[in-house]
Amino acid sequence: MSNLGWYQIMTTIAKKVGGPKNFFVIIAGGGYIIIRLGEAGIKKGIKVIKGKITKDNSIINDERVVYDVITDGKDSSGLTFRIGDKFIVLESDEDAILIEKGGDANNPYFVSRAFLSSISKFR
Repeated sequence: MSNLGWYQIMTTIAKKVGGPKNFFVIIAGGGYIIIRLGEAGIKKGIKVIKGKITKDNSIINDERVVYDVITDGKDSSGLTFRIGDKFIVLESDEDAILIEKGGDANNPYFVSRAFLSSISKFR
């Protein structure tokens, strides 16, 4: 190869694609597509991360803890639990806890933190 290096490679490729105008359009179009794909990937990543961050800036753990009921109990709205029942905490806000009771078709339920603490090892 001569001392022309990259210039010779570019002119050879430009000749194969029909001239310098076509070569420029291909390079510009390819660059635009690569930039847009990168931008879309970054935006998607940011959206996923924002969806996993809670109000107190902690990351949500996708593995939810299943709590076992260790004492029979009935809350003020009439929801009853028996020993051996299971529940999962979906959300919590101070004293209001949103739970899903195992094997119950009427899920979800709002219960108090004190009630859950009294029937299980939930804190």
